[in-house]
Amino acid sequence: MSESDGTGAPDPRDALSRVILGADPTYTNEEVAEKTGMDLDEANRLWRALGFPDSGGSRAFVDADLDALRTVHQAVESGVLDRVTAMRLTRALGNTMSRLADWQVSTLAELVEGQVEDGTSTSRLASGLELTRQVGPAFERLLVYAWRRHLAAALVRVETLGAATDEHLSHQVLTVGFVDLVSFTALSNGIDDTALGDLVEGFESRCADLVTAGGGRPIKTLGDAVLFVTETPQAAVEIAFAVIEGIGRDASLPDVRVGLATGPVISRLGDVYGPPVNLAARLTSVARRNRTITDQPTADQLDDGFETRTLPPRPLHGFGNIEPIAVRRAWVYQG
Repeated sequence: MSESDGTGAPDPRDALSRVILGADPTYTNEEVAEKTGMDLDEANRLWRALGFPDSGGSRAFVDADLDALRTVHQAVESGVLDRVTAMRLTRALGNTMSRLADWQVSTLAELVEGQVEDGTSTSRLASGLELTRQVGPAFERLLVYAWRRHLAAALVRVETLGAATDEHLSHQVLTVGFVDLVSFTALSNGIDDTALGDLVEGFESRCADLVTAGGGRPIKTLGDAVLFVTETPQAAVEIAFAVIEGIGRDASLPDVRVGLATGPVISRLGDVYGPPVNLAARLTSVARRNRTITDQPTADQLDDGFETRTLPPRPLHGFGNIEPIAVRRAWVYQG
């Protein structure tokens, strides 16, 4: 039952939730467990894995929630997935969708505010409700399409890796890159929230575009840094130069520093782990503005199109004294 806003009119928040979920919440967690054939603890664990808090016995669930939990439960009961794998996949889905939803809402917030300010809409909630009705179905189709395309690409990468190595498929030798904004903390303290948001979004989106265009994969953003991976050192260096040219040379954006390291990493839940990840991050601390610094394994695999220069040893936390290597494009005399 929709709640009133005190004037007898339905609360617009209920309408917004109803449009997105397709129904009013009518089930408690105990009723969900009973209807899906799960025990209550298992149902609650899956719900938390999706990224939602316990409902505390309130009527918080709709038929779509039943279908979602029943789907996972049946996959486990049929033997298609074991419980550990099912929980990992559910948690990965929940984490990804939570970030995506926050990203979408923050992206649309400016449009919503503009509609309220110019009188196109009477309130933020009313504007959000209309946007949801207009663009929701189209973006839902786009979401499934994008997932399928990325799934196909990921399976091709795994198949290629399996044909090339006897190692476990989650273990790969990759070049890891960190792109770090210079003096970001001082800069963020001197501008307002709107300008800071625009700066971070501009940096992240442009960096991701450059990484993707160069054949790399953006993995994640960590505040003022972007982590990416490539299959070869050559590709990583080319991306680093493109980022420096496209972002570091842009007067509207801060300078950047890029650290690259090559070696075995473990891929798990859309992230990568291992010494090269940590070393690439550490190398940015010794790089000059708009410069690329690599480790020795990365430099050893570059072709004659690049020049490398070994720098004096630097203490890097967790690695001891490391000799960073500066990389630049080789200058060729055109006679």
